[in-house]
Amino acid sequence: MKKALITGIAGQDGSYLAELLLSKGYEVHGVVRRIAIEDSEHKLKNISHLLDRIHLHVASLDNVLSLIKVVRTIEPAECYHLAASSFVSYSFEDEISILNNNVNNTHYLLAALREFAPDCRIYFAGSSELFGSVVAAPQDETTPFNPRSIYGISKMASYHLLKNYREQYGLFSCAGILYNHESPRRGYEFVTRKIVSSAVKIKLGLQKTVALGNLDAHRDWGYAPDYVQAMWLMLQADTPDDYVVATGETHSVREFVELVFTSLGLDYQDHVQVDPQFFRPTEKVRLCGNPHKIESVLGWKRTACLSEIIAEMVTAELALHHQG
Repeated sequence: MKKALITGIAGQDGSYLAELLLSKGYEVHGVVRRIAIEDSEHKLKNISHLLDRIHLHVASLDNVLSLIKVVRTIEPAECYHLAASSFVSYSFEDEISILNNNVNNTHYLLAALREFAPDCRIYFAGSSELFGSVVAAPQDETTPFNPRSIYGISKMASYHLLKNYREQYGLFSCAGILYNHESPRRGYEFVTRKIVSSAVKIKLGLQKTVALGNLDAHRDWGYAPDYVQAMWLMLQADTPDDYVVATGETHSVREFVELVFTSLGLDYQDHVQVDPQFFRPTEKVRLCGNPHKIESVLGWKRTACLSEIIAEMVTAELALHHQG
């Protein structure tokens, strides 16, 4: 039985990936912080239905000795490094934390794997934030990186660490440059979940309005279960490589909002307030990915369009309230 190790297993992508690997007969291991075990009802809710089928290891990604212990214990055949500090923040303290955590965590994990599981195949979760401020769309694997956030910069440094371990030490390591991807397991700190959650509360009479930022911002939105399938495909290839995972289409936040509210029989214009404090710097060129390489080389296909993803998110959110 093939063993897989997942960092960030309790997140949206980690939980779907764990399900996928279990369905393929893997022995699935995950790294979690001690606080997650102590508050499993909230911190592990995405994987609560899997707890009797997976193996969780308490470890700190910013402690190399902690990681070495996990890697030596498991000796994984595949490792999916999904964990990262990903919130958008502009305070100096948070920037230091994001940069240190994301770069060090990746470096420590790569070093532990190289030393104690050198045959392990490694997936690293890149991001469209690597491209940042771009001059052309859509972006593909040849588009230069130009990150414009500390998060994007931390991901770029981690990407080059990964590439160095691949080229200098021969590790089978791949980076997936994933664009936005959504599901009912998306965290509440993301605007898509905020929109869906707020619209459902408005429908149920629990609130009247929701404040959002620039409704004319555009995003390339995909379906999270499709994107974890892409991660797995990368590690089954004959040679390690990096891939953009995207839909090749963009939709505005306004379009997303309208689809959500209309599905609930509401007019978004009656309930949405635009608040400049939520605006990000305007993008001159849209972040839109070109998935041609992963489609042609690995045979990846997406299965859900935006309206289908939204329908699933709204249905799940309504179910949460009915359970409550």
